[in-house]
Amino acid sequence: MTDMPLAISDPERAAVMVMLLEEDQAATILSQLEPSELRLLGEKMCALGEISPVAIAEAIAGFVERTERLGLIAHDRVGQVRDLMTRAVGEVKADSLMQRIAPQAARTSSLELARWLTPSVLVPLVRNEHPQAIAVLLVQLDPEVAAAILHALPDEVQPQVVHRIASLGPVSSEAIAMLEDMLSRRIEECHGTAALTMGGPKEAADIINASARVVEKRVMPEIAKQDKQLAKAIENEMFKFEHLFVLDDKSMGSLLREVDSDTLIAALKGTAEENRECFFRAMSSRAADGVRDEIAQRGRMKMAEVIEAQKAIVTAARRLAAEGVIVFGAGDDDYV
Repeated sequence: MTDMPLAISDPERAAVMVMLLEEDQAATILSQLEPSELRLLGEKMCALGEISPVAIAEAIAGFVERTERLGLIAHDRVGQVRDLMTRAVGEVKADSLMQRIAPQAARTSSLELARWLTPSVLVPLVRNEHPQAIAVLLVQLDPEVAAAILHALPDEVQPQVVHRIASLGPVSSEAIAMLEDMLSRRIEECHGTAALTMGGPKEAADIINASARVVEKRVMPEIAKQDKQLAKAIENEMFKFEHLFVLDDKSMGSLLREVDSDTLIAALKGTAEENRECFFRAMSSRAADGVRDEIAQRGRMKMAEVIEAQKAIVTAARRLAAEGVIVFGAGDDDYV
């Protein structure tokens, strides 16, 4: 068995540490890295061979030693909080929250955003701008990205940009501010503002689900009259498999009587263990143990099969809810 060497570099040690984390934890950490750091770490993670317990222990020991020396660094704390907020509630809501939490640093700067954009997105933003502005932007991007943008510029502009890059020297804060304004204006012209992405079937479904049941009965038929496709999109968001997790035992029991064993096993195969308990509670101990055994014995399944089974159960739940057999929420006037 091949193994990575015991003496590992800092990037390799970081790669080992990230691979040891849960996916959500790893994603939170990766979201705080610079593009170049992400690329380097990704390369090291992909290159990892078999990792021995000794190598893992060495990586953890190095991490502990470093944290004891450095403590918790406060660099870009607002940026870290913004990243966490965005992952939790989405970009639009995170913008609103950060404007209240840290008004002076609520929005990501246009220059910071530009560092994450691909050359194909950046080129239309700067193609017709002054060579000086392009030069100031390019020196702040990864060389590979800057090279791709330079290559896409008109032939006669390329020497002007390179000449300005080579002779830039100190760049005033006013010049940076002008570049920020230009990028903000061009991004808005090409892609619109974040406010344009607000709303949608999911947001409508969330509001209806949080309203009294009578609201859904009054609103959805009217929407269906105006736009059947939109009404269906909202209904698809209102009824999802995870909404079944809040059913009481009686309602869940009624639902399970409508679902065959194979469909239930396939649906629960792709469900986190803690979320299966609401189904098991509505069964006898013997039946629940049987389903657990079947899930454990069932081999690998395609995600498409799991989703199809979950959709079948949701369809049954929607029918029973329309018939008044099962109730979502805390009472007759409530809805998930």
